[in-house]
Amino acid sequence: MPNSPIERCLTMSIHRQLLARPEYVLALSALENATFARKTARAARRDEVVTIPIVVHVVHNTPEQDIGQDQIDSQITVVNQDFRKANPDVVKVPQVWRDRVADARLEFKLADADPRGNPTSGVVRRRTGVTEFGTDHEVKYADQGGSDAWPADRYLNVWVCQMRQALGYATFPGSPAEIDGVVIKYDAFGTTGTVEAPYDGGRTLTHEIGHWLNLRHIWGDDGDGCSGTDFVDDTPNQAGHNRGTPSYPRLSCGNGPDGDMFMNYMDYCDDASLIMFTLGQVERMDAALAGPRSTFLPQQLRERLRA
Repeated sequence: MPNSPIERCLTMSIHRQLLARPEYVLALSALENATFARKTARAARRDEVVTIPIVVHVVHNTPEQDIGQDQIDSQITVVNQDFRKANPDVVKVPQVWRDRVADARLEFKLADADPRGNPTSGVVRRRTGVTEFGTDHEVKYADQGGSDAWPADRYLNVWVCQMRQALGYATFPGSPAEIDGVVIKYDAFGTTGTVEAPYDGGRTLTHEIGHWLNLRHIWGDDGDGCSGTDFVDDTPNQAGHNRGTPSYPRLSCGNGPDGDMFMNYMDYCDDASLIMFTLGQVERMDAALAGPRSTFLPQQLRERLRA
């Protein structure tokens, strides 16, 4: 896997496809306007911890792809640590950025009730005749060899399968409900079982949930142009994505002396190097939770964040 040309993330490819839908463009525009308004108004910080139910759709063509419960549990542990600033490796953040490291106050659990209210393990297993999936969303439809989404306003749908193009991809808020969620390659999911280095730390799902909550790639998706933006003020401008395990500082775009924040979850480094979200990124997540993702909030909190 380390020598494979596979992409780290194809979320922006999905985003560009969806831009052909006027309703998607309008939804994203409204969210960006609301995000900017919250930032300029210095909206109140959310202190409550929000728990988001996850349903994991394990879509498997071989026994190896039918990942075990231990592997699934290990992935839930990782995202709970990462979104609460409780990951043990957060101590490796360079001193200059330690005051920007943020607790997103988000926790995740496998769903304990299905859409009809029946008890569930939060894991759906589907045998498929499809040997590998691309980015055409087939994995999200039972009649195309995948598994149908659970209601996207109540569950974070995560599909785990064999992918031919990327480690993962996600949908931004405002995407059609039937495809809304995250897709992860089965050997880049969790920290045990079938995982392969250097993507064996569970950070692919952390990265993709960031997109699901409206975070952009830290370099702004402009290639190496230095003119793109992730719409976050406390992430340094940088030229393109980083790979592997860089050493601090790594300079680009005239951003010395501190350089790129390559250890941010929204870069492309190996799992071992990705260890932080910033305060500004959490503000964007909160804006998504106050808007199109508000159905995951308790009613009282939803009303307060919208005020």
